[in-house]
Amino acid sequence: MAKIAALSGFPEWLPAERLVEQHVIDVFREVAELHGFSGIETRAVEPLEQLLRKGEIDKEVYVLRRLHAEEDGDDAREDRSRTLGLHFDLTVPLARYVLEHQNDLAFPLRRFQIQKVWRGERPQDGRFREFYQADLDVIGQDTLPGHIEAEVAVVMAEILDRLPVPAFTIHANTRRLSEGFFRALGLEDQAAVLRSLDKLPKIGEEAVRELLLTEAGATEEQARACLAFAAIRTRDASFAEQVRALGGTGEMVEQGIAELTAVLERVEAAVPGVIMADLSIARGLDYYTGTVFETFVTGHESLGSICSGGRYDALASDNRHTYPGVGLSIGLSRLVSRLLSAGLATASRAVPTCVLVSVGDESLRELSDAAARSLRRRGIACEVAPTAAKFGKQIRYADRRGIPFIWFPGTDGAADEVKDIRTGEQVAADAGSWEPPAEDRAVRVLGAAQE
Repeated sequence: MAKIAALSGFPEWLPAERLVEQHVIDVFREVAELHGFSGIETRAVEPLEQLLRKGEIDKEVYVLRRLHAEEDGDDAREDRSRTLGLHFDLTVPLARYVLEHQNDLAFPLRRFQIQKVWRGERPQDGRFREFYQADLDVIGQDTLPGHIEAEVAVVMAEILDRLPVPAFTIHANTRRLSEGFFRALGLEDQAAVLRSLDKLPKIGEEAVRELLLTEAGATEEQARACLAFAAIRTRDASFAEQVRALGGTGEMVEQGIAELTAVLERVEAAVPGVIMADLSIARGLDYYTGTVFETFVTGHESLGSICSGGRYDALASDNRHTYPGVGLSIGLSRLVSRLLSAGLATASRAVPTCVLVSVGDESLRELSDAAARSLRRRGIACEVAPTAAKFGKQIRYADRRGIPFIWFPGTDGAADEVKDIRTGEQVAADAGSWEPPAEDRAVRVLGAAQE
């Protein structure tokens, strides 16, 4: 057989690693549902012309074509209206879904979605070609209250707070505040200013100052004010006085201050210590129309933002309605990859099985099957030994798989017994009432501090 080569960018977790990934998915779903969000799943493909509407991701889209399309006389490779592509995010499918099902949906729509997406970009640490993305959005019809911006951030903060993630901070800014400040300085090309400030983490303050002078048309004084504005970071509303002290005045600035203060206060009240005003955030402000969020893990800043999003007022529109929304997205596979590679999370065992039911003799396998059925009826995960080998061999089999208990069905009227193979303790037990310790009943995902 030819040697099998790994396919870069398409992660395949081992069973214990998949348990960690599944835990992250389950936490996301559970918290979202606690807040009244309904799960949806959209098709994996969209028309290529829809995926390429913005025109900047041609090389990232995987095109779908049937192997025998030419033979069937159905060669649509050059016709984008008929060609399908795998979706590269969950936003384009959501926009189409909302328009297609608007008459059957109740608005505001509270939706979460956990699905695989595909991007043909160069694989590197934390970046894949196939990966899970997890999105959380509230979509309105024509209008959407401003308090939703903080509400969605609270849900995401609660999700992250329940995961084995080290300390994290949600950085928030608002488009109205940034635009209002730049206008107050007399800068006309706000988009150019935002593009320049967005490069701060990569190229540094001095290089960004040059961009502001050459590409945004700023004077030296204006460039200094923009950089000072972008340096503002506070855990409370004290950012407002700093903005005003730099010359940020006017109705738009005050509206932005009020919006950002409301978000900070509401998130702080729900999940203390995770929210921060960070006026350097510029990424996406050409798309987002309100508050924008970026989330960073302390000590793992090189990973970049693990969760981002904000308010947008034009997810989709038709001749009757527009659909504004607020959403946040986690690159779930990216986060799981870092949790695993950095040893931040591990499964308490490699398999779901809590009990291996032994088989003393193949003629008595029905006793083992009956004990397993009784345990499963009470939600205790178990499996029956594959062969009637010597008990020592069956115990070693359980130990290799990380199964903590082995069950010995009684024969000739003797009671069943269960053995904790970690301690060697063996006691009489009834499959209809025996309970394992709470920490062993199901697989737990442990953070580094819990191991």
